[in-house]
Amino acid sequence: MSRLEDLETFVSAVRTGSFAGAARQLGLSPAMVGRRIQALEDRHGARLIERTTRSQRLTVLGESFLAQAEQVLDAAAELDELTRNTPGPLEGLVRLTGPATLGTHRLAAIVAAFCEANPRLTVEMSLSDRRADLITEGFDFAVRVGELQVSSMVARRVGTYRLLCCAAPAYLAGRSPVTHPHDLAGHGCLLNLNMVPRGRWPFTGPDGEMVIAEIKAQLQIDNGEAQRAAALAGAGIVYLPAELVADDISAGRLVRLLPDWETLSMPISLVHPSRRLVSRRVTALMEAIADGLQRAAA
Repeated sequence: MSRLEDLETFVSAVRTGSFAGAARQLGLSPAMVGRRIQALEDRHGARLIERTTRSQRLTVLGESFLAQAEQVLDAAAELDELTRNTPGPLEGLVRLTGPATLGTHRLAAIVAAFCEANPRLTVEMSLSDRRADLITEGFDFAVRVGELQVSSMVARRVGTYRLLCCAAPAYLAGRSPVTHPHDLAGHGCLLNLNMVPRGRWPFTGPDGEMVIAEIKAQLQIDNGEAQRAAALAGAGIVYLPAELVADDISAGRLVRLLPDWETLSMPISLVHPSRRLVSRRVTALMEAIADGLQRAAA
């Protein structure tokens, strides 16, 4: 077992980019990570990682060794699953990442309920609008919003993410009405720095007319909650996720604009590295998230 632990530590150190990163991921001290990798190198009589006080890099042999080590670990995990006659309770660590707004308003509650039902499991959920590198940063899977780039990752669509155009009554009072997307050009708007393309808001009219509103904004923010707060303060018109502004619209704090026009809808996907085996705990959490998102949309 110690040899498998040494391999796991080596792979984690490479993927996280440091001994400290591997220590955090595996729940070890950096010194223990160093001892395990040193034991691995001593056993095989070769240096696998060139390291200094500031950086590390794989040796040429380390590059080949990494690929083989990952295959061994995958095979060991597969054997463990195959030989377990009666699956026991889920346990261990699952690390996932997802976007901030979706994570705050939908994922957190789903994952919290899953943790309550599986008390021996630990879940680390990192919420950021930055798209993390799953392999390098050691995540088991990601929840992603938007069209996915072509990659070796395995992806599964599990929901739809819709945006709405709205503004506070205080902003709209005394200003020209917005009856067509082109009217937005004459208004103060707030842009999301994470939206690509940033200044183009798509709309589809009741007759099928497709319009891209070209938006220029003085205030541009990379956080949906901050955009919502600015909109509530009367700073301008926003184009934000429905779950972020739905309660405000219902309460009259925000007014939905162009209600007869369809706004942008984007897929929600689960993405995980392409491996032969995905552990039961990871599969179970992905299924819980897929089910939770689909029930919320029903």
